[in-house]
Amino acid sequence: MSGMKRNVSESGGVAMRSVSTRGAHRSWRPYLVALALAAVAAPARADINVAVMPPSQTVAPGAQVNLDLSVVLAGSNFNGFDVTVSYDPAALTLVPLAPTTLQQGCLMTGTCSSACGTTFHRFSAASDSAAISDVLLCNLITLTGPGQVYKLKFTASNTPQTTHVRIRRATFYNAGLYVNPVVTADAEITIGNTTGIDPTPSPGAGPSLAAEPNPARGAVTFALRPGAEGEQRLEIHDLAGRLVRVVDQGRRGAEGRRVAWDGRDSAGAAVPSGIYVATFVSGERSARLRVAMVR
Repeated sequence: MSGMKRNVSESGGVAMRSVSTRGAHRSWRPYLVALALAAVAAPARADINVAVMPPSQTVAPGAQVNLDLSVVLAGSNFNGFDVTVSYDPAALTLVPLAPTTLQQGCLMTGTCSSACGTTFHRFSAASDSAAISDVLLCNLITLTGPGQVYKLKFTASNTPQTTHVRIRRATFYNAGLYVNPVVTADAEITIGNTTGIDPTPSPGAGPSLAAEPNPARGAVTFALRPGAEGEQRLEIHDLAGRLVRVVDQGRRGAEGRRVAWDGRDSAGAAVPSGIYVATFVSGERSARLRVAMVR
């Protein structure tokens, strides 16, 4: 290699610039081909899927709201995270636990995982958000999920409304290195509305739906309120927007009804764990609801 010039990159790698002889250039070609083939054959890195759970719930005005941050699918290895969640302070009041270490999820404390339970933990709250840092201080211990990584408690307002708790930022680490990509999902909280079916919907009311149980381990029953007679459709999509299943379709009356989804896709296969979006279309209007499937 005496006739070969080279550059050293900032990361310590060596980048070839020029070759003085044809023979030297040919001698490196097999290595370059092998590196290219290895890159093609390398498996894709799994995502980290983190969600606010349950994805939807209905509570009475002034009631307690308990939410989890959960890694909903087994994915890439991680040993720590920084997450910021946001909420509407006019709808929800954050209630920190004392001590705040009680908010750590079972994956991080080791009660439902192989973690040693020794962590660096930091929690801070603002008027409309909460910032969380939690890192395992265990040598060579990593997690993949699924499972709970954090717990949050709120008090609902006395005003009936629908609000959301959102993941504003989520960064996961493994031994100090970023783990990407991270896929997030938010939660919807309905305050003051019942999940029961009203057989005499209000004139002009739009469609609505609720799901039970949610999260589910198999079948889910949807409570549908069309709001009007006409063409109706209940669809299930994944978070990427792909259609999973058309559960119900046709011309239906205005009365409320229940429709069951067996947790299978259009081919009859059980869907994997994850967050799914149920969409109920009635005429020109629609309602959406997130459903968590936990296998």
